[in-house]
Parts: sequence; structure tokens; C-alpha cells
Amino acid sequence: MRRRWVAGAAAVGVLAAGGGFVLSEDGEPAVRREAVRIPVVDGPKDDQKVTLDATFYRPVGVAKAPAVLLAHGFGGSKDSQAGEARRLAREGYAVLTWSARGFGRSEGQIALNSPDYEVKDTRQLIDWLAKRPEVRLDGEGDPRVGMAGPSYGGAISLLTAAYDGRVDAIVPSITWHDLSQSLMPGGVFKKLWAGLFFTGESDGSTACGRFLPSVCEMYQEVAQTGRPTDEAWNLLRASSPATAPPVKAPMLLVQGQNDSLFPLDQADQNARAAQGPVSVVWFQGGHDGGEQETGRLSGLTSDWFDHYLKGEQDVVLPPAFTVTRGGGVDSRNGRRAISAATSAAYPGLENAARELPLEGGEQTVQNPAGGVPASITALPGLGALSALSSLGGVPGLDMAGQNAAFTTEPLDAALRVTGTPRVRIRTDREATLFAKLYDVAPDGGATLARRLATPVRVDGEAEVVLPALDHEFSRGHRLRVVLSTTDYGFAGPAEPLTYEISAVSGLSVPSVPGLSAPVRRPPLWVWIAPVVALAVAAGLLARRPRRADDDFDEASADVPLRITGLTKTYRNGYKAVDDLSFRVEKGQVLGLLGPNGAGKTTTLRMLMGLIHPDGGQIRIFGHRVGPGAPVLARLGSFVEGPGFLPHLSGRDNLELYWRATGRPAADSHMAEALEVAALTDEALARPVRTYSQGMRQRLAIAQAMLGLPDLLVLDEPTNGLDPPQIRQMREVLVRYAERGRTVIVSSHLLSEVEQTCDRVVVMTRGRKVADGPVAEIVGGRGLEDVFLEIIGSGT
Repeated sequence: MRRRWVAGAAAVGVLAAGGGFVLSEDGEPAVRREAVRIPVVDGPKDDQKVTLDATFYRPVGVAKAPAVLLAHGFGGSKDSQAGEARRLAREGYAVLTWSARGFGRSEGQIALNSPDYEVKDTRQLIDWLAKRPEVRLDGEGDPRVGMAGPSYGGAISLLTAAYDGRVDAIVPSITWHDLSQSLMPGGVFKKLWAGLFFTGESDGSTACGRFLPSVCEMYQEVAQTGRPTDEAWNLLRASSPATAPPVKAPMLLVQGQNDSLFPLDQADQNARAAQGPVSVVWFQGGHDGGEQETGRLSGLTSDWFDHYLKGEQDVVLPPAFTVTRGGGVDSRNGRRAISAATSAAYPGLENAARELPLEGGEQTVQNPAGGVPASITALPGLGALSALSSLGGVPGLDMAGQNAAFTTEPLDAALRVTGTPRVRIRTDREATLFAKLYDVAPDGGATLARRLATPVRVDGEAEVVLPALDHEFSRGHRLRVVLSTTDYGFAGPAEPLTYEISAVSGLSVPSVPGLSAPVRRPPLWVWIAPVVALAVAAGLLARRPRRADDDFDEASADVPLRITGLTKTYRNGYKAVDDLSFRVEKGQVLGLLGPNGAGKTTTLRMLMGLIHPDGGQIRIFGHRVGPGAPVLARLGSFVEGPGFLPHLSGRDNLELYWRATGRPAADSHMAEALEVAALTDEALARPVRTYSQGMRQRLAIAQAMLGLPDLLVLDEPTNGLDPPQIRQMREVLVRYAERGRTVIVSSHLLSEVEQTCDRVVVMTRGRKVADGPVAEIVGGRGLEDVFLEIIGSGT
């Protein structure tokens, strides 16, 4: 009876509009989720009232839990942190996510984490947590609470802890110390990153209508002139930890090494300003892409909160400083191997330095009229594309005649640089320059270290601080300092100018000798594997060759999908799919229905050959499915959300995807797919970053339809859509099936399955509990009632 009650409650959670259960991997409810609207009062005079859209996650079976405020990055919303919120809630925390003012469905206008607005909002969110009976208190009105978040969310974590002593621990990541220096470093306007912030959050009424008018006017003035104003400096500094009281709460600072928006110096300044325990982590990713190390960072976050919020003393905290380093490929999983070098003390950026002589006398360089063409370093907003530079996909570009280069002799031994390299230069007049450090191989090939450039203004002689980094230069390589007059990401002088530039010192390169990563030794199986492989190969060759018709059932050649006795059990003993059988005919729209944890997505992954079943079989048009099976070319799929390059247009994204398949362009049937998905030429010409969630989903469906596959498999295609968008999506799927093809839709939205599908398979706990035409199963009642009855009874 208890198991039936839990299953029924889970179904009610799926249906509830305001909240419900989130199921864990073992199928048991682990987290209760509640959507809430929280009114706050803010503004310089506390005269503005807005309502914030939030979700409260609380663990099941924990009477009084420490709380975590989980903030999102710029342009995101509370939904951006849903996965991390569920993870922390399962670990015993009461987690509140919210959409910051001006984002998602929250009211108000963006003030860039101003103490008068966003900080007042978060302090009232702490007040709200203090009134929740599920939250542990340290005193009246004082909850045990931590904060975490990336980028914009990292800054609000720092600022809230600075202004509110009730915050007990924070984990800010890839964020700023001084926003004025981040967007206008050295007085040079970082125009591309700033443009992505302000124009990407327009509400259509003005160029940046979701911002407070004062913030919008500041940006527009600086963007037009390319020169920071005193008002801009003051406004951005006011939203910075640099001008806030020192943070006393224990702080785990996480900063990306691949980050042209908030480089490592921003974390360094935050660390030095703190007055409480601090641990600093430099990881491989950042705003410019790279390996994000999600598993490692999630583990460090949990350890930090477990110690400082739960009071667990046996937790091994991260050392004062950690820097992760990549090297080669891990033979066990084929991924890039990443190791961590640690130090018991944070070394900072100005470490013991060695000076390397530089070659290159006085050089004449030009600043072109209008600053065009410009050199290219990072590609803001296209992080993943920027990361391809290490593979030769997107090379850096220094325009001829616009840069002075100074190079060391080849190194006689490998050199690890950790910190900020420096060099003194001289110019014959005031110059705006962009300083970079290249790694030059013996064959002359040059790689821009971390794709970073530091803007500097020099008039006469001055020391230039190059970008902070951790990078190993191999033996025989040379270091090259490049000073360019232009950079694509920044606003420089528009008038044509000529400069004489010379280096008046060698290149000072810092290092931390005691900072080293453990040596990774190949596991024993690396040596044994070749012998085993030879033995297995010999055994396979000795077997009778499989006949061609072993994997083809002629009797089901016209059946789009037939699943028989499908079973999948994971290592922990959890049976995700249990003896599942059903069949789909041509022209049908089949709904695969069940609560979270029912086994729907696992079934679809096996259907696409992504994971192996433990038993049973799947046949598509009579052919047995396995990894790389040729019949999978007749299947189109969309699983676990769309992924597009945001700055490319919708059409460019689709064309790049089809080219990656290696199939002829004529076979894409793009026009027909776009017609079914109801995407206009006007929409396809726009950058994907301007799309609504509904447009992104429709573009993802169009991508799955390329080539007009006979079988279309969609996992939760209406996630995040509002009712009009859901209705449009329903029409798209029905039109596609009417053309003689077959559609399978996995969903937990009962009403959508009832209105879209002509047949339904209901799953719970990995088993099929109902199968048949929707009309027969419903029998005059709503599918919601039938679903509750089926799941609750277990029949």
C-alpha cells in the first residue's frame, strides 16, 4: 500500500501547477518543489515594490535543513539553476532559486546587482527563508544560509555576503571584483562583451529597455563615444565588491582560465579583499568555453557547504589554491586528461619571476582609420567556437602593420608560467595597445595563450601587465609579446595614427615552484588490454560469420518500431526499464507517458543506439538497432534540449548541422522541414540568441526533421513553452505524421499527450502499465484521471 501511495503522489506532483515531487534516479521522491512569488521592496528610498519569481526545493525527510540561495548568470533565470538546485536538495539543503529582477518572469528592471536594488532583493529573500519552517536557524530571523552562482550570480553572492552578515558561506564563480575594470579595463571600452549584455536584454521598447533608465543611458553614451565617463565609472563600481564592505563569510572562489570577460585578476582581487577563510580554484573553462569541469566543481561546492553550513568536520576542504591543468587524452574514457595542482597558500599573481631577454628593436606600427580591420583574440559569446583555436579551427589574427612583436630565445627547459608576466615598453606618443603572449613552437607556429589580451594606455615608458595565466611553455619553444593597435572586442582610437614602440626590459615571467600536479601513471589494464584484444579478435575470427539476415526481420520491414522484452539495469541495481514491449505503426503519433524516473528517456536512448540494453531487442523497419546501425539514418531525434551557436542565424545552424552528417545537401529536404516546423525566412535569418524558447524548440524540431526521417523521436518537445507555443508545436507534429511518417513523443504533460497523440504507452518504474489508443484508454474521462488511477493502482 505504501508503494502505491508513493506512486500516486508522484503522479499528482507531475500534474500540480504550483509544485510537486522531483524523482531521484532510484524512482523514489527525494525533493519537494514549490513555485513561489516573493514580493520585495527596494530602490534608494525603499519605494519600489516588485515581485520575484522563485522556486523552493526542499529535501524529503529532513526536518530542519541549511539553506542555499542559488543565483543565475546574466540572461538566465531560475530555471538555469534547476539541475544544481535538485542536486543540492538531494544532499540535504533547502534551496531557493529565483529570477533576478528584470529576468525571467520577475518584475522590475535590471540594475546590475546594485546595493539599492538586487542586494536589497536578496536580503529580503533571506528574510523569507528565515520564516520557512523547513530551514535551520542560527537565531531569530537568521537562517543558516549559503549562496552560490556563476558570473552575474557570483557577484550577487559576493555583494550579499558583504552587506548581510547572516550569509554563512559563499561559492561565487567566474565573476567580477570591479565591474568598471571588467568592462572598461585601463579605460578602454570592452564593446563586444558590453554589447552582448545590454542589447541582448532588450524588451523591444528601447535599445536596452529591461535596464533601469540610468544604466541604459550610461551604456548608450559610452557605446557611442567609446570613452568611459565619470558617471559610468561610478555606476559600475557601485555594483562591485570593490566598493562593498569586506566579505567575512568563508568563500570558495572559482574562476575560469579561459575567460576574456572576467579574467583571473578579478578573482585575485576578491581573494585579497576577503577577511574570512578563502580558497581559490582556477579551472579550465570560463566565459570563452573550454572544459567546464562540472563534476569537480559541484563536488567542491558540496564539500564547502557541508563543512560551513552543516558543520561536518570530517569533510576534506579544498586547499588554499588549486589550478587544473590539461595534458593529453585519458586512455580510459577518450576525454582530455585534467589534473589538479594545489598549494597550501594562495600565491597570487605576482610570484617569483625570471626575466627572459627579448629580441626586436624599435618598431613602427599603424592604427588604421576607424580601427578597421581589427585584430582578433577572443570571440565573445561564442565560447565553444573560441575553444576550437587550440585545434586550429579558429586562429587568432594579428593584422599586418598593426602590431609590434618581441620574442625570447628558445627555452633550454620547459617553463611553467603562473601569474601575470610583465614587460616595460616605450612609445613615442600616447597609444592604446592590446598586449598578448604567444607560445611559439620550433616550426614557427604561434598559439595565443588562452586567447586573452590586456588593453593598456601608454604615453612614454610604462610597465605592461600581460593577462594572468597558468601555461607551460615546452623546451625549445619561445615566448612572444605582441602589442597590437586594434582588437575586435574593444573600442580603440578611430583616427589614423603611427606609433614607435620598443621594449626597454626583458619579459618577466612568474612561477610557483611548489605548485605541481601528481603524475598520472597508466593503469595496469593499459598494458594488459592489447593482449586481451588480440585474444578476443582471434575468438571472433574463429566464430561462424553472422548471416546478413540475422539482424533483419522481413515480416516487420514496414513496421517503424517494434520493442520486445526491453530491459536495462544500472550498476546500483536500479532497473530503469523492465521487460518493455510495444509496437508503433506508420502515421501514428505515439505518446510515451510517465512521471520523471519512469524510464522514458532511457528507452529513447536505447532506441537511438546510445546505450546497450541488458535484454530484449529493438527493431526499426525490421532492422535490429545497435550503436551505429545503418537503419538509424531513417530516424530523426531531439533529446534533452536544443544546442545551437547563438550568434549564427537559424538557417546557418541547420546548414552546419547537415554538413556535419556528410550527406548531400539535396538530401536534407530543408525547405520541407522548415515548412512543417512553420519557420519563416525572416525568423531563420535572425541570430538564434534572439529567439524565444518556443522558436528554439521549433528550430530543434526542424533540425530533427532534416532529411525527412521516417521515424521522428522527440523527448519533452514542449518543455519551457507557454500555451500558444505548445499549441503550435502540437500542430507541427500532427502535420508531420499526416505525411505518412511516424512520431514518438515522450512527455509528462497529460493534456498535451491527450490532444496530440492518437496512441499512448504509459510507463512507471520502468514497466509498461497501459498501451492503446488514447480514446480507448480515456473512455470518456480525462487522461489525467485515468493516469492517476493507473499509476496509483500499479495495474
